[in-house]
Amino acid sequence: MQACLFCPPLNERFDMRFFVRPAVWFFACLFALQPALAADAPINQLEDLTWTEVRERVAAGATTVLIPIGGTEQNGPHMVLGKHNVRVRFLASEIAHKLGNALVAPVMAYVPEGSIHPAAAHMRFAGTISISEATFEAMLESTARSFKQHGFRDVVFLGDHGGYQKSEERVAAKLNREWAADKSSRVHALLEYYRVTQTTFVASLRSAGYSDYEIGTHAGLADTSLALAVDRSLVRAAALADTAQQSKRDGVYGDPHRATAQLGQQGLAQIVQTSVTAIQALTRSH
Repeated sequence: MQACLFCPPLNERFDMRFFVRPAVWFFACLFALQPALAADAPINQLEDLTWTEVRERVAAGATTVLIPIGGTEQNGPHMVLGKHNVRVRFLASEIAHKLGNALVAPVMAYVPEGSIHPAAAHMRFAGTISISEATFEAMLESTARSFKQHGFRDVVFLGDHGGYQKSEERVAAKLNREWAADKSSRVHALLEYYRVTQTTFVASLRSAGYSDYEIGTHAGLADTSLALAVDRSLVRAAALADTAQQSKRDGVYGDPHRATAQLGQQGLAQIVQTSVTAIQALTRSH
């Protein structure tokens, strides 16, 4: 293993620096080792595996597949259009890692976002991509059927956007009725994944003194904090500083200017733990 560049040599004489500042050395070494630790983690992204590797992983017991569902939509002038896609891919990978027996499908980035013509909802803003509800549900259904064919027993929809939760439920119910006889596979619309962002995380922010107006419902403090915690490059710092002057006409429902990655980390942890617990309960019952 590569030596830690930030740690004192083992043969160096003791002096007060190492007594006064042990925490500094500890965390410096920890961060230095992070790339090596990450490299040891098994790949759980389906698109990063070969077909034979997938076959072997399923045969070895990795029979749960997570289908991350994002969306390409406006997120105010301060957040990128692909926020949902980046966030759900990251969270799905974290959930799969904790489950230990799951793989992650490619992100579904095309979802219903409102009428195209005349433009409605998020389609009023440049860059948003929308498909029909029927097309979206057909995509979900075909994807789930594909994974059943390959031997996955539990197919889990992880929807990062509130607008299509009902579609997830409808597709899961349809396929579970159809597959009830053989019981080899089941589909789960994991609504708990999304609900955390509307309940537990919001309650945490309220208890920390943030108002409901600040927290918001789209591109507000909660939404922006989660994005910062996943990847700071998703948020434009200069535009974020100006968000106090933004409003619904800019696609912002809330006030995100006090958003931080630290706030978002709490929300990410809540989403992952809630989802892992729910999936474990569902797969135990199968």
